[in-house]
Amino acid sequence: MVTERTRRTRWVAGSAVALAVLFAGAATVASARDDGADHHAAATAPRTPAADSADAGFAQDMAVHHQQAVEMSFIVRDRTRDEDVRRLAYDIANTQANQRGMLLGWLDLWELPKVAAGQEPMAWMAGGAGGHEGHDMGDMDGMSGHGEGYQAHDGSLMPGMATRTELGRLRKASGKRAEILYLQLMTDHHKGGIDMARGCARLCTVKVEKRLAQGMVEAQQSELDAMAGMLAERGSAPRA
Repeated sequence: MVTERTRRTRWVAGSAVALAVLFAGAATVASARDDGADHHAAATAPRTPAADSADAGFAQDMAVHHQQAVEMSFIVRDRTRDEDVRRLAYDIANTQANQRGMLLGWLDLWELPKVAAGQEPMAWMAGGAGGHEGHDMGDMDGMSGHGEGYQAHDGSLMPGMATRTELGRLRKASGKRAEILYLQLMTDHHKGGIDMARGCARLCTVKVEKRLAQGMVEAQQSELDAMAGMLAERGSAPRA
């Protein structure tokens, strides 16, 4: 017998996938329009980002980062009945699934792999193909130390990503415990995502991608503020 929760979960999952495909197509059109508007520049410089560019690196890494946020959001929707947390989880899952579709769509358009082979995650934040030239990593809006030197562990590939152990705890928790753990994990996740998005806003060269990255910064910062308030209401706070 199909329960109401099962119907809603299937509907959300189906909607997220459908919208991701739709937005990927929209992203392709937007990129094409951007190319058309700058056809004079395109005559003298290639418009397709290089495999080791910040544009490619951000798209590849943020697609992975977003996928985990979607996963955590679907987990918590089954672990609590609190409508505020479930609504937040739905919004995050829907938004980040859409954005992930856009990023993967660009990689397809550029004929680049979805995953950078032989390259450490977030290596592009050191300045992309141009290295550190012209960029002071210590002044990059709080990004210092977030990508460079990060050691992947227990499934956490980039700063802010939850470990396999933490995801296991979230799957086993319920009610208020699940809500608090989700909000704490997602707070860390957003902080890592904001650092990456700021990096793209400064280093990426494709205009539509830079705009998407800046939009991520603004939206996720707003959600960070909301999650801090939700944690306080539950007698808790973000993790140190």
